[in-house]
Amino acid sequence: MTTPKSKKNSGKPWTKQEIQELKKLSNGNTPTGVISLKMGRTKQAIYTKASEKNISLHPTNKSPYNRKNK
Repeated sequence: MTTPKSKKNSGKPWTKQEIQELKKLSNGNTPTGVISLKMGRTKQAIYTKASEKNISLHPTNKSPYNRKNK
């Protein structure tokens, strides 16, 4: 059994750019797990920062983040 590797930004303070990216990804209906991978943060860190900044991670009534209209 292997241990999971720590995320690249684990324990580092959030930058303004990262918070903007979190807002953008959440507004685009991106799943929290995908946001976590893209940002190099744990899911818990994503949930915590979103809560602190009043960013909703709940899906809105729009197409998922990567669907394209045919």
